[in-house]
Amino acid sequence: MYIYKNINELLTLKEAFKKDGRNLLPEDSSIIKNAAIVFNDNEIIWVGESSNIPVEYQDKAKSTKDLSGYVITPELVDSHTHLIFGGNRADEYQMRLNGADYQAIAEAGGGIVATSVGTNETSDEELLNLCRERVNRIASYGIGTIEVKSGYSLSYEGEKRMTKLIAKLKEEFAPEIQIINTFMPAHALPKSYNNTEKYMDEIVIPLLEEIGNDGIIDCVDIFHEKGYFNADDVKKLAQTAKKFNIPMKTHADEFNDNKGAILACELEALSTDHLLCTTEDGIKKLAESKTVATVLPGTGIFLGKPKADAKALADGGCKLSIASDYNPGSCHCDNLLLLASIAAPLYGINMTQMWSGITLNAAAAVGKYDQGAIVEKLKPRFSVFKTKTISEITYNWGRNLAVNRNSI
Repeated sequence: MYIYKNINELLTLKEAFKKDGRNLLPEDSSIIKNAAIVFNDNEIIWVGESSNIPVEYQDKAKSTKDLSGYVITPELVDSHTHLIFGGNRADEYQMRLNGADYQAIAEAGGGIVATSVGTNETSDEELLNLCRERVNRIASYGIGTIEVKSGYSLSYEGEKRMTKLIAKLKEEFAPEIQIINTFMPAHALPKSYNNTEKYMDEIVIPLLEEIGNDGIIDCVDIFHEKGYFNADDVKKLAQTAKKFNIPMKTHADEFNDNKGAILACELEALSTDHLLCTTEDGIKKLAESKTVATVLPGTGIFLGKPKADAKALADGGCKLSIASDYNPGSCHCDNLLLLASIAAPLYGINMTQMWSGITLNAAAAVGKYDQGAIVEKLKPRFSVFKTKTISEITYNWGRNLAVNRNSI
C-alpha cells in the first residue's frame, strides 16, 4: 500500500465518471485541494483530503510521499496514433503550404503510399528504435497509454511484421506504459489493387484469420471513407474480428458524411474517429451508444481543414475523446496535451470535457474501462505534473510540466 499526500490539486473526475463521461459540466472535474491517494499495485483504495487519511492506512503504508508542489490527474491516454512508420514526408507539408492539394501530392508520389515505401525499406531494428524514441517522447508528456496502429506496409507479410513489432513494443514498455496494438491493414489501397473487395479478401481478412488467435491484437481499425474502404468492407472486418473477440474501431466521416459513425455504433465499435462531417443523425446515434466519438484536432489544424463539431458531440450526450492522430503525413505532432489545450477553445468545450477527452473517455476508446478517473476500485494510473494548479497545465501551451512518477 502506498500514499501520496499533500497534492496541491487532484483532478479526480469523480462526477464525470458517474456520468459515464457525458453531458459534462465544469464542476464535474471534482478537483480536491491538498489531496491524498491511497493505493496498491492493482487499485485505488481511498481518495480525499490529506487531513482525512484513515489511520489504518497510514499505519500499513509501505511508503508515503509528500507531493507538495505537484498536481495529479488520471493518466493521459492517446487513443489514436500511427507512430510505427519509416521515412519522412516533410516535403509534403511544404507543398501543402504552397498550395498543393491531396491529389497533387499523391501524383508527386506522396501520401500513405510514400510512407508504405519508407516503412517497408526500414529494418525491424531500425523501426523499433524509431518507435522506442517516439514512445518515450510521448510518455514524457504524461501520457501512459498509447494506441499504435499498423497500416503503413499494405502487404500481407508487411502488415504481419508491423503487428508483431507493435506487440514487441507493448512487451518492452509494460507495465509502466500501456501500448494498445491496433490491426489496421485497411488503411489505404495499395497501387497493385484496383478495388477494396479483392484487397480485403486477399490481405486483410486472411491475415486476421492467421494471427487473430495469437493474443497480440487488441483492436482492429479501418478507414471507412469514400475512395478508401466502404460499408461492406467494414462489416466484413467486424465479422471476422468478432470470431476472435477483438473489438473494433473505425475512421469515419472525415471527408464526407458517409454515415460511418452510425455504422460504427451499429457494430458496437469502441470508438469512431475523425467525424469532421458527422451530422445530427450520427450524433444522436453516438449519444445512444457506448461508442466513443473521437476527434483529432491536430489533423484539421495540420491540413488546414474545418474542425469537427466537438461541442455538438459533447453537448449532444456523446462520450467525447480527443486524440493526436500522430502520423507522418496529416499530423506530425505527438503532443496530445498541447493539441487538446489548443483545441478546447477552438471547439468551445469546457475543461472537464477536455480533460475527460484525454483521460476517461480516451481510455474507453481503447477498451480500458478500469482507468480514467481517480476513484476507488479503478487502476492507479496517474499523470503527475510539477506545478501548483491544474489550470497551469493547459495554460502553458507547449511547455512540458509532466514528471515521471518514479522520479518523485
